[in-house]
Amino acid sequence: MKSGEERGLRLLLTGGGTGGHLFPAVATAEELRRRRPESEVLFIGTRRKVDSGSLAAYGFPAATIFSYGLKGKKPLELARALFALPIGYLQALRHLRLFRPELIFAVGGYVTGPVVAAAKTLRLPVVLHEQNMVPGLANRKLAALADRICLSLPGSEAAFDRRKTLLTGNPVRRDILALAGQPLPEWSDGRPTVVVLGGSQGAGPVNRLVVGAVARLAAAGKASFRLVHQTGERDVEMVARAYRESRVEARVEPFFRNMAGLYEEASLLVSRAGATTLAEAAVAGRPAILIPYPFAADNHQEKNAAHYVAGGGARMFAEGDLTPELLAAELASLLTEPTTLRRMGEAMAQLAIPDAAARIVDCCLATCTKGR
Repeated sequence: MKSGEERGLRLLLTGGGTGGHLFPAVATAEELRRRRPESEVLFIGTRRKVDSGSLAAYGFPAATIFSYGLKGKKPLELARALFALPIGYLQALRHLRLFRPELIFAVGGYVTGPVVAAAKTLRLPVVLHEQNMVPGLANRKLAALADRICLSLPGSEAAFDRRKTLLTGNPVRRDILALAGQPLPEWSDGRPTVVVLGGSQGAGPVNRLVVGAVARLAAAGKASFRLVHQTGERDVEMVARAYRESRVEARVEPFFRNMAGLYEEASLLVSRAGATTLAEAAVAGRPAILIPYPFAADNHQEKNAAHYVAGGGARMFAEGDLTPELLAAELASLLTEPTTLRRMGEAMAQLAIPDAAARIVDCCLATCTKGR
């Protein structure tokens, strides 16, 4: 028999709808299994492809419940979401009773509401994790039910009961964590590699800005770099065709699963400012040009980005102010200044919290022990 401090933990994780919500949960589950191999994990998430596909790739069992977002919805959509709440709650109760978790770890997203409510009905401890500088609606509403709240960025504790908060950082997957401490890659054939990330669902405006900027650089004979571009499903053909017409070497895919490989070869990132992407870039020590999504709830992407800009690891441009010409000029400047890129990469690495998953697992185990 293993002692209570060494035995596995039955952990239920909930959240999702974007890679930014899901991957911290995956990283936490990986760290728990590494520390306590006998642990059992179950995810309750949405039926969206980004959830089911990612969880299948990592070998974690998953269940789903009926749930829909509430914020900013039209009347019919809001009515559907409200109608689904009691159904989702009953489904969550059923999953909890079948799995019998010792603790619920919630990473944000509308699916967490019914699950956390069901968990408190059964008097189970709950740990929330907030990835962004500005908390999302679900975490703000559920904070009163949580036993502990793990934060990714300093300054976000102002939105919560500070007695519950703990700065843990935003955990990244183990294959990306392995990049910590590695310098920027040597430029193959004297050419850097630019990696463009629009997020797990793509970003049409970012795609068009980058394509336009690259076309201008190519026309001026300044496109002496490689490109790796994650486009999302909608724009993949348009982006690939544009690079062919500009005669620029590029690898274009709607979504990359081997993100560690992309970060490893990146000399510079061009990206939205989702919390998980920023945490991964920081751990990998990769400099970035950030173009926050202007319609993110409570403008949280701009506030995420500001933390990394202030630390010297990134440069930020508002989407509405940025043109292909301005982006071309910024790319041309940075890609001819390897010393600047190296300094930015080092500054980015200083902002990382590489042991975030370990801190969260420590919090979960302590919360579970306290509740016994």
